[in-house]
Amino acid sequence: MTFDSPLAAYQHALDENDFVPDKAQWQAVQALQHCHEALHQGRTPITGVYLWGPVGRGKTWLMDQFYQSLRVPARRQHFHHFMGWVHQRSFQLTGTHDPLQALARELSRDVRVLCFDELFVNDIGDAIILGRLFQVMFEEGVVMVCTSNQPPDQLYADGFNRDRFLPGIDAIKRHMQVVAVDGSEDHRLHPGAAVQRYWVDQPQALVELFQGMSNGQQTSDEPVIVGYRSIAVVQSSDTVLWCRYADLCEQPLAAMDFMLLCDRFKAILLGEVPNLSAQKRPGRIARGTEDGALRVDAGDRQLPELSVHDDSVRRFIALVDECYDRKVALYIEAKVPLEALYTEGYLEFAFRRTLSRLQEMQLQRFGQP
Repeated sequence: MTFDSPLAAYQHALDENDFVPDKAQWQAVQALQHCHEALHQGRTPITGVYLWGPVGRGKTWLMDQFYQSLRVPARRQHFHHFMGWVHQRSFQLTGTHDPLQALARELSRDVRVLCFDELFVNDIGDAIILGRLFQVMFEEGVVMVCTSNQPPDQLYADGFNRDRFLPGIDAIKRHMQVVAVDGSEDHRLHPGAAVQRYWVDQPQALVELFQGMSNGQQTSDEPVIVGYRSIAVVQSSDTVLWCRYADLCEQPLAAMDFMLLCDRFKAILLGEVPNLSAQKRPGRIARGTEDGALRVDAGDRQLPELSVHDDSVRRFIALVDECYDRKVALYIEAKVPLEALYTEGYLEFAFRRTLSRLQEMQLQRFGQP
């Protein structure tokens, strides 16, 4: 059901969908409603909305109601999808005077509003681009509404060359209303009918699951071709993909590959998932080549302690995000319980959202098994 405003959608959810009243959500709805009215009544200037808070507080749902009620050109994307497009388009604009300005103008011709889910910056390349891009997007009149687990001042905290990103933070605070959606409850964990989609050391569970879900379909153990990638599978059918963790998350796949998989399959089975925080690499001192083997205090930079799985964990997070956003059922067989899957390491903060989403996927309301 589509509503004509975010306020109407929220009131209906409270009345009909057994939503729990939440003061923080109400403040967010008021900010979104004000932005919605300004967009449709021709007011200027228009202030965007930055919703931040812990996982499971309803930020994405609130933003989606805002987006679905818009009657002006708008785009809604997960933030890492947007950054993938930015990098691709920036490369295509190589040689253009001020390519980020050109990109922002291009955006302003196509959309009035950009809605971003899960704004999170942990890459120096992204930080440098965004420090400038946010400024020029606002200058071109693009209204931004986004969700994040962090307030603006904590984005890319302790990041290398963070000063390059500070102009972007300043632009966010000037052009967006920052609202803390920090209620005490993780609404994803409200009681609901359970559906098991996670097993510990039970590989037979995926065998039986695949047989049941692919019944009547042609099956194959041949690699699945996605774009230019060849992905090894245990089995696949027209609607179900069954892979080992090593073949899906330890290979050089990108978010776009997971998008294509979710376009193609209605369910994904992922087996042999290891304890992702089991082993650590020690933190290291980073030195320029001119330092040689000598310690130079002014030039040393401590790199973070990493898990040996962190590269694959980034892909796992991207896979979960895609399945969650597209309502593609994800079934997992792992070596450890869900709560112990990733308990410490460089990606611990980012994994909190993933854990919350995986927990919600164990409920019937997420989708049919």
